[in-house]
Amino acid sequence: MDLLLPLQLPPYPFKITDHDGQLTLFDVIRKKNIIITPEEWVRQHFVQYLINQKHYPKTLIKLEGGHKLHGMPKRTDIVVYNRAGEKILLIECKAPSITIDQKTFDQVARYNMVHKVKLLAVTNGLQHYYCTIDFENSNYRFLEELPDYRRLV
Repeated sequence: MDLLLPLQLPPYPFKITDHDGQLTLFDVIRKKNIIITPEEWVRQHFVQYLINQKHYPKTLIKLEGGHKLHGMPKRTDIVVYNRAGEKILLIECKAPSITIDQKTFDQVARYNMVHKVKLLAVTNGLQHYYCTIDFENSNYRFLEELPDYRRLV
């Protein structure tokens, strides 16, 4: 399996290093080298997409944040905040080999029971889905594309 598959996201010139046969890249959010897995490859590309194409400030992006759901520890792939410290975007990343289906959306919805974020994204690097949540009316609406940060604040 090729870890560095091209994705349906803009390419980015990552600093990739081979450590005894294990590829790592420098994560600009966590400020350290991270082992490249298929899911991490997607996560890193999506972070660069957020920063470079959609103007989300990297200082407001948190990766793999922990939370509890029904007493069980869980990890959220990407959470984006506004300048007031409120969560504005929750992103679930999957490996390109994982099909995005109802099960994937159910996972994000469960995580969002904790976060209560109005904007959700799910990506496997090849397909991307975005939706807004209307908590008051208990429904959601899919979006054609992810809103630019400047439109959200």
